[in-house]
Amino acid sequence: MDLIVPDEVAALARDVALALHADPETAFAEHRAADRLCAELSAGGFEVARGVAGLDTAFVARAGSGRPAVALLLEYDALPGLGHACGHNLIAAAGLGAALAVRRLDVPGTVLAVGTPAEEGGGGKIAMVEAGVFDGVDAALMFHPGVKDWRWAPLTAQVELRVVLHGRAAHPTGNPTEGIDALAALVQVFNALGALRPRLPTASHVQGIVTRGGEATNIVPHLAEGRFGLRASTTDALDALAGQVADVVRGTAVATGTTAEVERVRAPYAHFRDNKVLSGLFAGHLPGLTEPEPGVFLGSSDIGNVSAVVPAIHPFVAIDDPDASDHTPRFAEAAASTRGLAALARATEALTRTAVDVLTRPDVVAAMWEEFHRSPDRG
Repeated sequence: MDLIVPDEVAALARDVALALHADPETAFAEHRAADRLCAELSAGGFEVARGVAGLDTAFVARAGSGRPAVALLLEYDALPGLGHACGHNLIAAAGLGAALAVRRLDVPGTVLAVGTPAEEGGGGKIAMVEAGVFDGVDAALMFHPGVKDWRWAPLTAQVELRVVLHGRAAHPTGNPTEGIDALAALVQVFNALGALRPRLPTASHVQGIVTRGGEATNIVPHLAEGRFGLRASTTDALDALAGQVADVVRGTAVATGTTAEVERVRAPYAHFRDNKVLSGLFAGHLPGLTEPEPGVFLGSSDIGNVSAVVPAIHPFVAIDDPDASDHTPRFAEAAASTRGLAALARATEALTRTAVDVLTRPDVVAAMWEEFHRSPDRG
């Protein structure tokens, strides 16, 4: 198969991947990464808008006009203390390379390079969805480095809850009957959730930490706070789980004489909805991808929120062995390794070809939107 990504574009993508890897920036602080990516896109003939959706490091670069419209998604935030241990340097470079390669071709429609900050817990894509960035877009394309070669990612829905319990301070020996121990109530919440866990459906999960638990041992804590991370297979299942957790907290408050607050720390990550038409095209351009292993559920990502409004793909391309894991120092090394850069080249080519399919084949556009609308897990 003849390559359609020019050698100089492939070399540029490689250089950018290594530059981002050597200079990691964390969520919402990816200023140098955004500067470099926007400069390359502007030099490649794109009209670049910065500060999109009220986010300093978000951008949309546009070339062409009309429909179809394809968005290449670029992630570029790193992990605190671990650098690019999730391989976002490769995601950004692949999206950049594919966008520049498509721009050089004589194809109809619009190609967008969408810079999405803070995937690691910040949810930049959520703000961009809400701001209408993906209105009028026909396909959102990205790949993710991994330890398996999978056509799509079984990504769960996720939300974080802040739980605050209010009691009444007192001296634990001087006047203990006057006190209402908020920390003891929070401990009871953890115990009750422990009893709930065995009854949760597959892929549902609750993990909590104590963030405030008192100021001194000789004062009955009047306030205790915890954070709870919830995951579920679908967005609807996540909403149901959040309701169960809230019921546990409020029931415990009644039982302990405390009062409770339960709030979402940020907008939830939706579960990922794979568009089989698009992921099939990508897999055709990058042989060797398989279906995910049955029953395996991975983490969560704000690509799920994009996939709820537009046909999208999120395949995994291995840059390390199956016994490895992302979010580790080893994976950070893999993101700049020979194998990682080879995966970058293959993914850039496949993304480019998939984008061209969408831009030049009306049958593909019709089929992917039909698949999008009939998907059984739209909720």
